[in-house]
Amino acid sequence: LRRSPECHQEEADGHLRYRIIEKKLKGMGDNMKGLFITMEGPDGAGKTTVINQLIPLLQKHALVDIVSTREPGGSRIAEDIRKVILDVNNTEMDERTEAILYAAGRRQHLKDRILPNLEKGNIVFCDRFVDSSLVYQGVARGIGVEEVAQLNHFATDGLEPSTTLYLDVPAEVGLERIHKARGNRQFDRLDQEGLSFHTMVRNGYLELVKKYPERIVSIDATKSIEEVVEECFRVLVERYPKYFTK
Repeated sequence: LRRSPECHQEEADGHLRYRIIEKKLKGMGDNMKGLFITMEGPDGAGKTTVINQLIPLLQKHALVDIVSTREPGGSRIAEDIRKVILDVNNTEMDERTEAILYAAGRRQHLKDRILPNLEKGNIVFCDRFVDSSLVYQGVARGIGVEEVAQLNHFATDGLEPSTTLYLDVPAEVGLERIHKARGNRQFDRLDQEGLSFHTMVRNGYLELVKKYPERIVSIDATKSIEEVVEECFRVLVERYPKYFTK
């Protein structure tokens, strides 16, 4: 496991630019034995479908236990916070309130589920983590990447995934998928946002991909589910022979 550097956001020529200040971090996760994997992507990227097929495949090849979890949520208290965040009736929720609730749920989830399993040497596979907050609240909500990064650094004590699988789809494709699947998936408060919001989300992710090419692996999620699952599987098995057999 690695520690995340402190992020600072600067505006240059209309594009987000991240200035990284390296600093030694101590605290949670310093001597972890497990493997922390996350999956990210804009709404409509197909994360849930991919995870439902990828985890059983990984379990067949894993040399240790795999714990699959999600954010917001993942543990009892964090799931209660999730309900508040995503409730379609909470349209008056302030942007900073939203960011703080995500960080609070993340902290509780970390203590309840992520850290105990990493300490056991397990693989923890999490649907969304800090990157989501950086792009949804920091970029799309306009709070600022630096502010959201600092908030989440406090919540996680700098814990960062070893690898992040980013499923990339254009905002138009993601929204089209959301509307087509309205009867078959939970329609939450963020799904109510328009094209401009989801475009900013995707652009925010693409900036993170550029900034952290070693950690974040971008996968074309416009391909078939089978192809996306296969590529995710290949990336993890090749990167971590200590944890997976081919």
